[in-house]
Amino acid sequence: MELAADSVAHTRARNKVVTAAEAVALIRDDDTIVIEGFAGQCFAEELTLALEARFLQSGSPTGLTIAFAVAQGDRGGRGTEHLCYDGLLKSALGGHWGMSGRLGQMAVENRIQAYNLPQGVIAQLFRDTAAGKPGLLTKVGLGTFVDPRHGGGRINDVTTEDRVSLMEIDGEEYLFYKAFERLDVAFLRGTTADPDGNVTMEREALTLEARAVATAVHNKGGLVIVQVERIADSGVLKPHDVVIPGVLVDCVVVGRPEHHTQTWATGYSAAMSGELRVPLASIPPLPLDERKVIARRAAMELRPNSVVNLGIGMPEGLAAVAAEEGVLDLITLTAEPGVIGGMPLGGLDFGSAVNGQAILDQPAQFDFYDGGGLDAAFLGMAQVDVHGNVNVSRFGPKLAGSGGFINISQNAKQVLFLGTFLAPCRTRIEAGRIVVDDGVAAPKFLLDVEQRTFSGAYAAAEGKPVLFVTERCVFRLTPEGLELIEIAPGLDLERDVLAHVAFTPLINSDPVLMDGRIFLDAPMGLHHDLLTVPLEARFGYDPERNIFFLNMEGMTLRTQADVDEIYAEVDRRMAAIGHKVRVVVNYDNFDLSPELTDRYISAIRALSDRYYLGVTRYTTSSFMRLKLGGNLSDRGIAPYVYESRAEALGWLDDHQNP
Repeated sequence: MELAADSVAHTRARNKVVTAAEAVALIRDDDTIVIEGFAGQCFAEELTLALEARFLQSGSPTGLTIAFAVAQGDRGGRGTEHLCYDGLLKSALGGHWGMSGRLGQMAVENRIQAYNLPQGVIAQLFRDTAAGKPGLLTKVGLGTFVDPRHGGGRINDVTTEDRVSLMEIDGEEYLFYKAFERLDVAFLRGTTADPDGNVTMEREALTLEARAVATAVHNKGGLVIVQVERIADSGVLKPHDVVIPGVLVDCVVVGRPEHHTQTWATGYSAAMSGELRVPLASIPPLPLDERKVIARRAAMELRPNSVVNLGIGMPEGLAAVAAEEGVLDLITLTAEPGVIGGMPLGGLDFGSAVNGQAILDQPAQFDFYDGGGLDAAFLGMAQVDVHGNVNVSRFGPKLAGSGGFINISQNAKQVLFLGTFLAPCRTRIEAGRIVVDDGVAAPKFLLDVEQRTFSGAYAAAEGKPVLFVTERCVFRLTPEGLELIEIAPGLDLERDVLAHVAFTPLINSDPVLMDGRIFLDAPMGLHHDLLTVPLEARFGYDPERNIFFLNMEGMTLRTQADVDEIYAEVDRRMAAIGHKVRVVVNYDNFDLSPELTDRYISAIRALSDRYYLGVTRYTTSSFMRLKLGGNLSDRGIAPYVYESRAEALGWLDDHQNP
C-alpha cells in the first residue's frame, strides 16, 4: 500500500497544468522574460494578461526585462502594451517594435533601457544561448545603426551597456553580439499539451523560435510556461509532432479561445497552419492605385525559380500581383518568421501564408537568409539618402525597429526597395498615366537618413543589384550614389521628380519610361514575360568597365540551330564593339541538350579566343556549377563558375582589369 501511494503521488507531481495566475505568481522582481510571438502569432495573451493583472493588484513584480524578436501587438492596445507600466518594466531588447506603440514610446522617452537588434540575430541568439555559446559572430549589421561605430543598437541615452562589438578575422570585419546573460522566464504558446508538458503546434501558423527559447531558458535555470488550447492524455502525442519536449516545460496553461487566436486578424485558418490548401483564384486583385503600380513594377524583376522575401507594408502587394498574373507557381515566396512557399499574407496576418510548402523555425529561416539563400528581397523604404542608405527603423519619436530588414537586405542577392515617392504620395492613376495632385507632402529622398537600417556603401562595395521603385520613378544604386533610370509616363522630370529630391541623382542618359502596362487596369501578361526573354534583350555592354553581359537564364538549347543563333548574335555584337572585352554570363536555369555539349563548348572557345579578355560565369544551382565547370575543364577552358553575379564580377576585377 505504501508503494502504491508513492506511485500515485509521483504521477500527480508530473502534471504541469496550472492556471495563468498560478504560473505568473512564480515571476520575481528583476526577472528577464522572453515573450514569444510575431504580432499575434504564437503570442501567449492569457499569460500576459495575467501578469498585468498581478502587477495592477499587488504592485509586483517590478524591474522586469523583456526580450523578443518581434514586439507583439496590433497597434491597438493588445500584446506587450499590457506590460507597459512604469515600475513593471526596466528594460527591453527586441527586433521589431512597431506593433507596440506604447512600448516604443517608453523606449524613446528614456523610461526604460532599450536595444534594437536585427530580428534574425535575436532569433539565433536564443539558439546560441541555449547551446552555451558566448554569442553570435556575423556580418549582419555592418554599416548600420547596430554597428558599434554607429550606436550599437542602443535606442536611448539611459542605455549604456555595449551588447555589440566589432571584430576582425582574417582581414574581414564582423559583429559579435553577446549571448543573453540571464533568461528567467519564457512565455510560449502551442496547440496541444499533455500533463508531462510535451507541446505540439499543429494549429499554429508559425513555430518561430519556441524550441530554442524553451531550451535557452531551461538551460539558464529559468521557468518555461506554455499556453495551449487543449490538454491530451499522457502518451498519446506523436513524438514527431512534439515541438517543445516536456523536459523543457515547467507549467502549462490552457488559454481561453478569445486569447488564443491564430493571428490578430484570423481566429483559425487551416490553410495557414498547413492542414489544407485553398484555391488562390479566390484572392481578389488589388485596385489600380499607386500601391499596385509599385508592386507591378517590382514584379517585373521576378525571375522563374527564384526564392523571394516580401517585407511588411508596400511589398505585401507583390504577392497579390503575382497571384493575379499567374506567376506564383514560377517563384517561391517566403516570409522571415519561417514560411516557405505559398502566398504570404498581409495586414495583421503578416508573417503567415496560405498553401505554404514548409514552416521552418525562425532561426533556421534566418540561417537560410544570412547564407545567401534569397535570390531577391522586396522591402519597404521610408527614407533614402544620396548614398543609397535606407531608413525604416526610426523617425524622430517614432520607433519601428529594424525587424528582419537588416538580415534580409544585407544578404539577398538582389534587393528592391518599394515605397511611394512622397508621403503622402499625392498621385493618382488616370487613363494609363500618373496624375500629380497639389498639396503638402514630405520628401523621402533626403541628403541623409535619420537612421541607417541599410548601408548603400556596403551594398555597392559588394556589387549588389539594388533598385528603388516608386510610382513616379525608379532609381538604381551605383558606387557613386543613386542613378535615376526610369520615369512614369505623363510626368515632367524637373517639376514632378527632381524638385522633390534633396540631392542631384546621377542621370547618365534620359530616363526611360516605365512600362505602360503597369498603369492600365488589366493583367500585364507577366507570366509570358517571365518565361520568354527575347534574344535581343539578353545582352548588355558597360563601356566604362569594358564588361559584356550575356544572360542565358532560363534558356533551353535543343537544336544545333539554337546554338548557332546564340553564337551569331554574340559574334555580331562583339564585332560592333571593336575590341576585346571582359565577359560575365548568367547560367541560372540554363538547359543544354547533352548531344549539343561539344558544339556549344566549341562556340564558347571560338568566341573566347577572338573577343574575350577574360570570362566568368555564375549560377545559383550547385548542380549546374559542377556540370558546366566539368564540361569546360574537360575541354581545356578555365572553369570560372561562381554562385552569384557579385562573385563573378569580383573575379574579373581581381584578375582581368581592363
